[in-house]
Amino acid sequence: MSTPVHDDPLSKERSHLAASRSALRAMREDVESLDITDVTANWVNAAVLEAQIEQRIKALADLSETPLFFGRLDYLHAPGAERAEGGEGERFYVGRRHVHDADGDPMVIDWRAPVSQPFYRASKKDPQDVSLRRRFGYTGGDLTAYEDEHLLDPAEAAATSRLLQQEIERPRVGPMRDIVATIQPEQDEIVRAGLAGSVCVQGGPGTGKTAVGLHRVAYLLYAHRERLARTGTLVIGPNRSFLHYIEQVLPALGELTVRQVTVDDLVAHVEVRGTDEAATAVVKGDARMAEVLRRALYSHVTPPTEGVVVVRGSRRWRVPVHELEEIVRELLARDIRYGAAREALPQRVAHAVLVQMERAGEAPDDRVQNAVARNAAVKALVRSVWPQVDPARLVLRLLADADFLAEHAGGILTEDEQKAVLWAKPARSVKSAKWSPADAVLIDEASDLIERTHSLGHVVLDEAQDLSPMQYRAVGRRCTTGSATVLGDLAQGTTPWATRSWTEALGHLGKGEAVVEELTAGFRVPTDVIAYASRLLPHIAPGLTPVASIRENPGFFDIRTAPNGVADVLGACRELLEREGSVGLIAADARVPELAAALAAAGIGHVGPGEETTHATRLTLVPASLAKGLEYDYVVLDEPRAVVDGEPDERTGLRRLYVALTRAVSGLIVTHAAELPPQLT
Repeated sequence: MSTPVHDDPLSKERSHLAASRSALRAMREDVESLDITDVTANWVNAAVLEAQIEQRIKALADLSETPLFFGRLDYLHAPGAERAEGGEGERFYVGRRHVHDADGDPMVIDWRAPVSQPFYRASKKDPQDVSLRRRFGYTGGDLTAYEDEHLLDPAEAAATSRLLQQEIERPRVGPMRDIVATIQPEQDEIVRAGLAGSVCVQGGPGTGKTAVGLHRVAYLLYAHRERLARTGTLVIGPNRSFLHYIEQVLPALGELTVRQVTVDDLVAHVEVRGTDEAATAVVKGDARMAEVLRRALYSHVTPPTEGVVVVRGSRRWRVPVHELEEIVRELLARDIRYGAAREALPQRVAHAVLVQMERAGEAPDDRVQNAVARNAAVKALVRSVWPQVDPARLVLRLLADADFLAEHAGGILTEDEQKAVLWAKPARSVKSAKWSPADAVLIDEASDLIERTHSLGHVVLDEAQDLSPMQYRAVGRRCTTGSATVLGDLAQGTTPWATRSWTEALGHLGKGEAVVEELTAGFRVPTDVIAYASRLLPHIAPGLTPVASIRENPGFFDIRTAPNGVADVLGACRELLEREGSVGLIAADARVPELAAALAAAGIGHVGPGEETTHATRLTLVPASLAKGLEYDYVVLDEPRAVVDGEPDERTGLRRLYVALTRAVSGLIVTHAAELPPQLT
């Protein structure tokens, strides 16, 4: 579709942008002007409606620094049974949200709508009925450039989009932003995968797996809004710093209600005040602990030793011991939750009494059965045969009582493993115990054995490679009736229990049928940087496909000796701060206090991970243990050898180093006084 020479395309597009912003403002004003006085039956409904309206107003906010639309599609044909959506001569602007004019006609189409899909999928080989795809370039919120791709013109050579590259490489300050304008076909396939199936995304650094997972949530909420409004969605990240980094992505796409938590938040049944040695945490995180807990819990069920007598009026009804034993055996065989079986027991006993009543010529109803179930003798039977169990007290006893642990871990854990999990100084109570994160997961498992955990419609689990089998089980309990999107990189596993294979991990999650997708095209990490970091892959994840950067710009990369120590590190920081964008100084955890003091003494402002950077303070000092999932335009990596030595074993140290090396989007300076790890040289 050609443009007449006398027209100014950029001016026309700017006019459409201005009109679209006015239309969005009008949509927001329409919602703000709604009068809900006397339209609801009661104050509860009024409060719910008011909250919904407030959410709608927030979703219609016009973010001045964010492009309202970033692309345009010109379709070739009118709609037909075998044609793509669109009409002859019809034009669609693709953006972050739907915008319509006063007549209801669309001015911007939501990127998640089916009509927008060819913006990401169409190609010269498969134009999908699109004659022209236009990309827009912005400076802040101002439209400054456009670029056309004529998909049906054989004379136009296929080329990498200049604007697409600029958007990928655009410097950033602040938290993670959306990638909706740069989604690639292989990413779009994952984003738009159906709600019913679970997906596992293996992706190396810079492949966009985190952004893909977040955009998948946004897409599913668009395509299945009513269902997910009932069942709920959840995003799980590795730590608070990471969640703070990603928290603005979904609101920028108009999704304001998705809860974002860590695994520790999920299992926060007790206050965590302690830590475990690595060997202890490995055993506690092993999936075998689930069976130990199950055995320990059901050991509280004891066979009845005598019958029960229920007195009603002048009549006495006796349920013999052999019948009670049969009831208990049947409940155990049904493999239902401990608490559900305990609630069923008095009803089963009451039913046995009702059978005797009917045989005696009476006609009892449900009210009689419920009354019998509440009878004092029946209650006493339940307390003795199927007592209540507190999950935290159960775990407390397992970790504090060697004999109790040995009784239920026999044949599952070795003697050395049992010794590893036993507390050296047993706590006296649940409140006084110094619970560790791994203990909290065990309590969550015990809680689920007693009462079923509520299941959500969809869960996104990021940085999944660092979870233990028991943590996978804890997450899986939150989506037993829903689906999951699992995101991670086996090469970046830095815990002693790090995932060895996605097949094994998905089994623990309860999603063994999930499709595993691998992203190998690197959009964020420069070519020279990812090539250097990939030297570590044979040592940390043999057989894993290295990331291949598609960036035409190789990026800035330098390795420097630092004979002056910290002074040279600060010099590298000053050099990078002269460039546009964010800067991260990543160092072994033990070196962070010294570097923080040096930065302060030198008057170089900085923040910590999870704190908001500004245009005035663009440097973040990052302990290597918290670098995972974060990105900066430029990175100074201090002393790689210290990063490796800061971990309990070399493989974990090299994985930590791999993470640290791959946090840069545009440039990396490695400074070192000590020798570099031989795996890099």
